[in-house]
Amino acid sequence: MGSRIEHRADFAADVAAVYPAVAGEEALRARLDELGGHAAALLSYEVSEKGLRYQLRQGISADKLPQAVRTLHKGDLMVTRTQIWQPSGAEYQGKASVEVGGVPGEIKARTALLVDGDKTVLRTSGEVVVRIPLFGAKLESVIAEQVTKLLDREAEFSAKWLADAA
Repeated sequence: MGSRIEHRADFAADVAAVYPAVAGEEALRARLDELGGHAAALLSYEVSEKGLRYQLRQGISADKLPQAVRTLHKGDLMVTRTQIWQPSGAEYQGKASVEVGGVPGEIKARTALLVDGDKTVLRTSGEVVVRIPLFGAKLESVIAEQVTKLLDREAEFSAKWLADAA
């Protein structure tokens, strides 16, 4: 059993404005430049009739990793995230999956951009699973905490992006 991730970010704009700030190619590239760490890149960005699929890579330097992670993983971490967004009426539903190089496990999440009155809510609900006997649960907890902090920073970036676009 993994560690849960629950995150909510509120934006003072409608979904039509928030979606490109959260999932637009230009916004993603800018967000990676600011928050992505070393070797960050937008690996793919594909728009189709069904929706949007993108994949990005983020690097985390070993010296920025919590001690619990450094004990079990030597060197830098490379994180690859795949996000899918599909329109659902005036809202968007999505799925995210994350692979962390050299760590046996995964992160899977459901994402949603939802109308909430005159604002938009970005909701993420997922789970971290690490398959390392004895240490997996501790790592899951640390990774879930770090992912939540990253989601906070990404939401702050998106809110600033929205404000600058207004």
